[in-house]
Amino acid sequence: MFQEEVNPEKINKADLVVAIPSYKEADSISYPTKQASEGLVKYFPQIESVIINCDNNSPDDTKQVFLGTPTEIPKIYISTPPGVKGKGNNFKNLFRKVLELKAKAIVVVDADLKSITPEWIKHLGEPLFNDFSYVAPLYVRHKYDGTITNSIAYPMSRALYGRRVRQPIGGDFGFSGELAKIYYESELWDEAIANFGIDIWMTTIALNQGVPVCQSYMGRPKIHRAKDPAASLGPMFRQVVGTMFNMACHFAPYWVKVKYSKPTAIFGFGLGEVEMPPKVEVDTEKLINKFHEGFTLYREVWEKVLSQDVFKKLLEIKDMKERVFNFPTDLWARILYDMGVGFRDTLCDRDLMMDSLIPLYFGRTFSFVKRTKRMSTRQAEESIEEDCMTFEMTKPYLIQKWAKDS
Repeated sequence: MFQEEVNPEKINKADLVVAIPSYKEADSISYPTKQASEGLVKYFPQIESVIINCDNNSPDDTKQVFLGTPTEIPKIYISTPPGVKGKGNNFKNLFRKVLELKAKAIVVVDADLKSITPEWIKHLGEPLFNDFSYVAPLYVRHKYDGTITNSIAYPMSRALYGRRVRQPIGGDFGFSGELAKIYYESELWDEAIANFGIDIWMTTIALNQGVPVCQSYMGRPKIHRAKDPAASLGPMFRQVVGTMFNMACHFAPYWVKVKYSKPTAIFGFGLGEVEMPPKVEVDTEKLINKFHEGFTLYREVWEKVLSQDVFKKLLEIKDMKERVFNFPTDLWARILYDMGVGFRDTLCDRDLMMDSLIPLYFGRTFSFVKRTKRMSTRQAEESIEEDCMTFEMTKPYLIQKWAKDS
């Protein structure tokens, strides 16, 4: 029997909610649930709290494991109807529920987190009771974990909206009840946002609402099911990057006026590189092969969408020997900017355009792995910061194209 909601303790009001979105996480959800409960008991003892699992009607035992995990804090299980999947749909359900509960603060953590501690709840929750409306996480990640963040989401959102939010699609974050209402009522919603586009959608709306945004040190690296950047990406890539472009079209009147970027407030103190994140293995051969395959599959799309200069430069790097292969950052920025304009003007099928970006992203990732091979995490981080500066310096190219082609 499908039940949309299970609320054993009949909770109808909570000031602080910890939410765990899930689909088929029976083997991992118990751990973040326990840590969330401990964090709430330890750091928010005076605040009415609840833990909510927002699930996609998982066919495994996610629901039973979640409800059966012993916690001092009450729990609620909510689910999308059978057949309705997608992380964004879980969030839509969550926004509705937190408004019903009149929650002031909501903290979200991934269901596959292995490194969460009770302190994470404090770090993500506390700023929400100190006048911040959106809290993004700051954690040490392996230099090859989160390559979509490092090469697309962070440099693009920073260059467009002028705010440095290092993990705009981190998966673990906090937001206020007021922001939940804005999210729930937003008319910007589509299939991509209903799935993996949700994180970048939430961050982008927060940045464009002018609400106080901060980043908070988590104190431990993010340890979860890390994926080899060369592995299959398909829908996730399409949804995240497609949502970025979609939001760029919507918020263009705002970002065309933005010059350079400002740092974002950091809540709490940096704890240094206490603990190193686990290594992420990268299949570099696969990356470069997929890059080259792209020329066979998507050459026509690239010729149509990219400016002549950019396409010409792309052909030049195609023939470089692996040993000296280099995919320059300003070329990568121009490709993404051209794609953004092409996305707005629907120069060809949008899904096809997003798919055509994947081999280019693989080529760029191969170049990054080569460049940072002997670098420490900190040096690789500095290298990403330099890339972001290049994106900012190249932004006039986008503004000019955006105005000219509109």
